[in-house]
Amino acid sequence: MRKLIFFLAVSVSAQQIGTNARPANDPGVTFKASSQLVIETVVVKDKNGKNVEGLTAKDFAITEDNIAQPIKFFEFQKVIEEAASLPDINKVQPFARLAHTQIAPEPPGETKYRDRRLLALYFDMTAMQLPDQVRAFAAARKFVKSQMTSADLMAIMTFSGGAVRVLQDFTANRERLDATLQTLIIGEDENAPPLANDPAAADTGAAFGQDDGEFSVFTTDRQLAALQTAARMLGQLNEKKSLIYFAGGMRLNGVDNQAQLNATVNAAVRSGVSFWPVDARGLVAEAPLGDATKGSPGGIGMYTGASALSAASNFQRSQDTLYTLASDTGGKAFLNGNNLDAGIVQAQQSVTSYYILGYYTSNENLDGKFRRVKVTLTNGLAAKLDYRQGYYAGKQFNKFSVSDKERQLEDALMLGDPITELTIAMELGFFQLNRAEYFVPLIIKIPGSELALARKGGAEHTRIDFIGEVKDEFGSTIQNVRDKVDIKLSDSTAAELSKRPIQYDTGFTLLPGKYVVKFLARDAETGRIGTYINKFTIPNLNKEDKRIPISSVVLSSQRVNLKDALFNASKEKDKSENTNPLVLDGQKLIPSVTRVFSRAREMFIYLQAYQPTAAESQPLISYVTFYSDGVKSFETQPMVVTDVLPNRLRTMPLKFSLPLSKLQPGEYVVQVTVLDPATQKAAYWQAPVMVIP
Repeated sequence: MRKLIFFLAVSVSAQQIGTNARPANDPGVTFKASSQLVIETVVVKDKNGKNVEGLTAKDFAITEDNIAQPIKFFEFQKVIEEAASLPDINKVQPFARLAHTQIAPEPPGETKYRDRRLLALYFDMTAMQLPDQVRAFAAARKFVKSQMTSADLMAIMTFSGGAVRVLQDFTANRERLDATLQTLIIGEDENAPPLANDPAAADTGAAFGQDDGEFSVFTTDRQLAALQTAARMLGQLNEKKSLIYFAGGMRLNGVDNQAQLNATVNAAVRSGVSFWPVDARGLVAEAPLGDATKGSPGGIGMYTGASALSAASNFQRSQDTLYTLASDTGGKAFLNGNNLDAGIVQAQQSVTSYYILGYYTSNENLDGKFRRVKVTLTNGLAAKLDYRQGYYAGKQFNKFSVSDKERQLEDALMLGDPITELTIAMELGFFQLNRAEYFVPLIIKIPGSELALARKGGAEHTRIDFIGEVKDEFGSTIQNVRDKVDIKLSDSTAAELSKRPIQYDTGFTLLPGKYVVKFLARDAETGRIGTYINKFTIPNLNKEDKRIPISSVVLSSQRVNLKDALFNASKEKDKSENTNPLVLDGQKLIPSVTRVFSRAREMFIYLQAYQPTAAESQPLISYVTFYSDGVKSFETQPMVVTDVLPNRLRTMPLKFSLPLSKLQPGEYVVQVTVLDPATQKAAYWQAPVMVIP
């Protein structure tokens, strides 16, 4: 159930391109509005293949689209190859699964990992069968134990369950890395089955159904999008980064995945990340009709050779994608080899000493177009330069495609650092539905003054995108919501938008426990995003025996007819309205998120009390008290409640309608008291409120 109600009652910034870095304490830099800093990492080698050291910024020249760019930031990174003494990590005992972390960004203008080699191990659990996972984890542990050097810093990332997780940020602590690898669970996620219309697919005898090819398209897109997310995480660091991608191949579905493949490669290039795919299947010698791990294919293809040809073609195509990811980002794919740790070693040996050059591009257009970069030496030295040949510029929100906009919301949702460009407020509650489930209404309020209006079809309108998720205390996503609304406004209501808020509400059905809700709202006209995060607990009222079990208390100053709602997520009657306790007789109670009330209006208070263990429902007594500085300012007469809803919980709704004209403007604490004379039990609830003239 989702509804939207419209109530009628000079900064300077520098956008960072490349590896997202910004030099500090540079007196020669003049910050301009919307300036874009581009970072290039350059490896210089002589004719013998040895690194050239001792160069300065004056020895380099940079052009972007044949236009000279002054170098504003210069630094040399000397990677030392000396091996460090390795402790005996075999004595380290595995421990519980580590909490998920984030790739910590570098402070502006600093190179946090100077003279170090950054290697990120990335395990795609959705693209590896069980034997592949075993080989990948073993290879990673072997490298950490015996091949990691003092110059190496390593991070561990996984993709499973639809999310990219950073299990370990960059560290040189081999014990911690090995212990983290030991926490990885074999079989946590398994590869999708082959396409149903593939001649090489096993004949399971199942009835005909929907073509699995439709789902494979999205599976590959999700795998590529996860790599894109990982690249952007690593892009917060200035240095060169190598992402070692363990997977059991990746198969594109024609041109269906091409857009996401390009977006992933562009994100890696822009972030200074090179992909080093490792085919975890190793050296494969497959029987023409498959091995004993799967059923034999059926049909005429068994006899014409189509099945064997299809199997070989599929295998080749899965490796072609890995090769493309590597070659387009400056890495190298490790294919058809059983010694998987050699794939990590080749990524390790590829990173040697290099120079970091930064410049502010003279082209400030955020058009998303490719810009060709050329770096040369001005000192006449004959040397080979290895660097990024160009990058895609950032894009303004009004130039985003539909997929870009969706990606922006998804990335913002997973960020540990919330985006707060748009001011939003949120309130949660809980109401017991039955012995196990609770309805949790969620209300979001956005100031109308922060939203942009646009002309469409001759009328003013405003558009808002919503995305949110509820996670349990273990970090698992329990519920989520994705919604977008387009509200047409008349001339009069459009004028009121700058003074009144827009309120959006939805609801979840949850079990008792501890949760975290994260909700984002985006102005679809400007791309500005607001984030709200809240931890909340749903108590198990079935175990409450000392007090009267009550729901959360809703304070409101407005009731709205459902037919008058400006937006309803469902054209038809929403079934969840039947379970929403805030909907009574076609009227919906709108909670006051900010709890600011006018003396000229009434305050509505609503809650529920439950008597599930009583043989018969007993009358309850309830009243409301207002306190100011600890002194009672106003109290209602006791109200006897006898109405009972027809359910097994014997739910008793408690409703108050209070005129606030008797209260002077100011801050108060409102208390709701519920008494049960038969059992001598009571329940209390308090909250601060503000009364304005």
